[in-house]
Amino acid sequence: MAEAVLWGFVLRIVQSALQAAPFIFTGLCIAGILHRLMGRQYTRWLFGSNSFASLAQSWFLGMLLPGCSLGTIPIVRQLRVSAISVGTIFAFALSSPLFDPLSLLYGLTLSKPLTIVAFAFCSLIVVTLSGSIFDAMFPNTEVDTPEPPPSPFGIKRLLAVLVVMSREIVSVSGVYILIGLLGTGLLSLMLPAGSLQRTMAHDNPWSPLMMTGIAIPAYATPMMAMGQLGSMFQHGNSVGAAFILLVFGAGMNLGLLAWMTTNYGLKRAGVWVGIMLLVVVGLSYGIERPLYPKDIEPADHTHAFDTYCQPFHAGYRPSGGFAAEIWRRIRLETQLHEMVGAAMIGVLICLGLGLKRLDRRWRIEDWLNRPAPESARGAWDIVVPGPVLAGVGLLTIVAGSIVGCFAYYPPADETLDELNVAKTEALQGALSRNFSHALHWIPICQGWNRRLEVGTFLRKGQVSEYHRMKARIFRDRLEELDHIIENEDDSEVIRRQVAATSMAFGRLSRAFREE
Repeated sequence: MAEAVLWGFVLRIVQSALQAAPFIFTGLCIAGILHRLMGRQYTRWLFGSNSFASLAQSWFLGMLLPGCSLGTIPIVRQLRVSAISVGTIFAFALSSPLFDPLSLLYGLTLSKPLTIVAFAFCSLIVVTLSGSIFDAMFPNTEVDTPEPPPSPFGIKRLLAVLVVMSREIVSVSGVYILIGLLGTGLLSLMLPAGSLQRTMAHDNPWSPLMMTGIAIPAYATPMMAMGQLGSMFQHGNSVGAAFILLVFGAGMNLGLLAWMTTNYGLKRAGVWVGIMLLVVVGLSYGIERPLYPKDIEPADHTHAFDTYCQPFHAGYRPSGGFAAEIWRRIRLETQLHEMVGAAMIGVLICLGLGLKRLDRRWRIEDWLNRPAPESARGAWDIVVPGPVLAGVGLLTIVAGSIVGCFAYYPPADETLDELNVAKTEALQGALSRNFSHALHWIPICQGWNRRLEVGTFLRKGQVSEYHRMKARIFRDRLEELDHIIENEDDSEVIRRQVAATSMAFGRLSRAFREE
C-alpha cells in the first residue's frame, strides 16, 4: 500500500508539472519582457502601486494575460523589484490564474454563464477589498532597487530577455514552483482514492470550509478549475465551494505563500492569508443560495475532485509495475501544448545551468549591456523604445491566447470526428469489460463534448438550447455508463447503456452537423 501511495505522489506531481509547463513558460516570458524591455519605471506605471486604482488595474491585467498560479511566481518577483506594493502584486497574482480566453469561453458555455460572470465580479471584490485592507495596515511594502542598465538596441535586447528567462527558471523561482507542485502531491498522500466523491454538497454548510482546506495546497490550471466548476454545477454541488476552488485552487499555491513569507515575513504573510480567508469564505457563503441553479437535481457523487486524491486504490498493483503505469498515463493524458511547454522549459533550464557555469569566467550580461557603437546603426534604422517593444510583446501574448482558442476549440465537424474516436474507444472498452480502458476514454469524451459547445459558441456567438440539450443528454449517458462500469454491473446492463450512449451520440452529431 505504501508503494502505491508514493508512486501516486510522483504521478500527481508529474501531471501538475506538465499541465503547468506552458503557463510557466508564458510567465517567464512576461517576467523577461518586464525586466529587460519595460523597465521598472514603466512597469510601475503599467501596474500602479499602493492605491485603489492600482488594485483594479492589476486585476484587469491579470484577467487579460494568460497564466496559472505557478506561472505568476516569476512575474511577482519582478513586480516586487519594480517597487510595487504587496496588495497590487497579489491583485495580479490572484486574478491572472482565474480566467484566460480559453477558460472564460469554456465558462460562458456552462448552463449558467451568469455564475461565471458573478465569479469574475466577486474576484474583483476579493482583490480590491483584501488589497486595500492590507495596504492600509502595511502602507510601505514597496522595495526600492536600482534600475538595471538598459540593453542596447538590436538583437541584444531580445537575447537579454532570453537570458532573464533562463536565469529565472534555475533561480529561487524554480524552487518556489517546485514547492507549489508539492502541494498536489501532499494532497494525494492525505486523500485516499475517491475520498472526495461524495463531498461538497449544496446542503452541507461545511462544504466551503472543506474546499478551503483542499484548494489552498492544490494546484489547478484555469481550464482544469473551470472544468471542475462545470462538473460541480452539473452535479448540484455547493456554489460557494466552487468559488473557493476557483480563487484558492487556481489562484494560489504553496509556492506563492512561501515566496510571500520569505520576502515579507511571517506576520505579513499571515495577515494577508487571514484577510483573504475572511473575504473569500464570507463571499462564498453569501453567493451560495442566490447563484445555486434551481433546475439541477443534486447527484449523489462526482469525480470532479479525483485529481486531488490518490490515483491508485489501496491494494492496486499494475501488472507492468508502477513506473510503467505512470509512463502509460502520462503518455496518454499529456496534450501537445503541454509537451511543447515542457520542452521549452527544459531548454531554458539547460541554458540557465550553462550560464551559471559560464559565470565563473565571464558574465554574458557584460556583453549584452555594452552599448553598440554609433557606426553600427544604419541611416534608415529606427530605434524602437524598450517599453514599446514590451507592449507589443505583451499584446502578442494576449493575441496568441485568443488565436489559440480557435485551435483548442476546433469547428464542429473536426470536434465530432475526434469525439467519435474517443466514444468508440470508450464503448468498446465497456463492451469488452476492459473497464480501465473505458474509464480512461470517458472523461476524454466529456472533454470533447464540452469543446464542441465552446467551438460552436466561439464561431456563432451562441449555442441554441436545442444543441445544449443534445450535448447534455450525451454527457448524461456517458456519466451513467461510468457509474455502471464502476459498479461492475452485468454485461447486459452495460450493453443497454452502450446502445443508449451510441444513440445519444448519433443524435448529437446530426444536431451539430445538419441542424
